[in-house]
Amino acid sequence: MRDDVVMKLLREVKAGKVSVEDARDALSEVELSEDSYQNAVDHGVFNEPEPGTIIRASISPSGESWLVIIFAMWGILWTLYWAGTLSYGLYNHWDQQRLSFHLAMTLLTVILMGIVYLRFVMPDVIIVKHRRNKYITSNDTDAWKQYEV
Repeated sequence: MRDDVVMKLLREVKAGKVSVEDARDALSEVELSEDSYQNAVDHGVFNEPEPGTIIRASISPSGESWLVIIFAMWGILWTLYWAGTLSYGLYNHWDQQRLSFHLAMTLLTVILMGIVYLRFVMPDVIIVKHRRNKYITSNDTDAWKQYEV
């Protein structure tokens, strides 16, 4: 869905390659009734999917953004800084409060990078699985074994 014609047209309008009026003219012949619109909205939200169906969120942010790349580089630099000062402090026998601060800042930076990675880079994919019915065997007293301790 990333290379959809409508999305491509919207990106070209955003970039200024196509005017808004030309985009409206291009989309004017597209017919969308209220029923088909409602079916498109309800599909996947209210309809129960088949087991094993892979559902992708088509409106997910991309990890190709410069902001994500700059944040990742910023996070790597600060992680290296805090980890380096932590190791320097361990070598020079700093007190525990200062060392714990540097460790906390290292972990906080790594956690923030992980949150940004999960939010903006990882694809939103859901594999639908349904629970199977449980099979409970009947109690067969002849198959029981007597254990003695």
